[in-house]
Amino acid sequence: MVLDIHAKPSVAPHPGTTVPGMVKYIGGGVARNIAECMAKLGTRPLMISVVGNDMAGDFLLKYWRSAQLCTDGILQVHDVTTPVVSNVFDGSGELIAGIASVQAVETFLTPSWIYQFSCLISTAPLLMLDANLSPQSLEAACKIAYESGVPVLFEPVSVVKSSRIAPIAQHITCTSPNEIELVAMANALSTQGKYNFIKLEQCNNKTEAVDHLFKMLSPAMFFLLEKGIKLLLVTLGSNGVFICCKEHINIMKDQQMCRMTPFSTQLLKKLEGCFPPGTFVNLSREGSSRTCVFHLPATSASVISLTGAGDCLVGGVLSSLCGGLDIMQSVAVGIATAKASVESEANIPANFSTASIAEVVHFPHKTWFPKTRSFRSFPLDQNGRVPTYQTLPPTVHMTKFLQPI
Repeated sequence: MVLDIHAKPSVAPHPGTTVPGMVKYIGGGVARNIAECMAKLGTRPLMISVVGNDMAGDFLLKYWRSAQLCTDGILQVHDVTTPVVSNVFDGSGELIAGIASVQAVETFLTPSWIYQFSCLISTAPLLMLDANLSPQSLEAACKIAYESGVPVLFEPVSVVKSSRIAPIAQHITCTSPNEIELVAMANALSTQGKYNFIKLEQCNNKTEAVDHLFKMLSPAMFFLLEKGIKLLLVTLGSNGVFICCKEHINIMKDQQMCRMTPFSTQLLKKLEGCFPPGTFVNLSREGSSRTCVFHLPATSASVISLTGAGDCLVGGVLSSLCGGLDIMQSVAVGIATAKASVESEANIPANFSTASIAEVVHFPHKTWFPKTRSFRSFPLDQNGRVPTYQTLPPTVHMTKFLQPI
């Protein structure tokens, strides 16, 4: 758990002096944000973390209890400073600079503390780890999950800490990096460090931007799949998300453990109203190991703050998976959840509604075909959604797989 201090100037900042603006204390930390988002989407996560016996720790625990969330996994340690991150934003909500003081997580969130929750981890539908954990604690958590067949999502947190995936990559089921974290992870697992990312400057054409991103990132994405990671959710900011996986994939340990919640039940009904039956691609079908890359565009939003958007995306995905939705539906819900985040001052919006999420869910309209090594774009209808295709032209390698979109 982390206390975020957000500073946003009301005028352009000037070096060497203060400017008027707004400073807020907000509950933060990647894992905490994801857990809170999941809770507000109807899932009941167990948070395993550490705070100090200080003002920041009391603030975080008080909020967690007020949300009626379990604090059994949160260790409060005397004479320890609660993890704090101080962020300074520009007027548009973009992060200018930030300083993270999170040593307590590495020092006190030990393997011995994690092992106390072995039974709960081994019976969970999935385990989410963020890279703030020490390498020893990451390995301990992965060992528990691996022995019980529990899928593990690795959240890289930052470029520097994303390299912590290297010793545990064989146990990671899914990961959710941004562009530069993806490249850092691939280089951490490669002896040559040959992967790189060059940002396309001043491109207003979304199609060109996505094509450029695919060309730059696909070598790293495919390399990580070769290393055994089943599913990559590569966040692209305003350009959306790449979903990279094998055609035959089912990341959940046991679908029976993924119980429909009241929220996911309502959401699924609304999604069925938005799309004809079978519109979403089923990635779990048998008989193929071909590589697929899907692109889901971001939805337009009135940006207030970008902090927490990526965490809400992951929270939306995980909550949906735990609630019985499939991968494509879950990622689409995650993007809609991220939209709600950027339109809120808080890292996690006060509440979500099934109607507002279903209203902005988009289906992927760009898919990479491994045989032709190219993207195929799907024309959007007047509502910005993909029309239903019964089949694709027979020249397309994955006609059967993509049917019936």
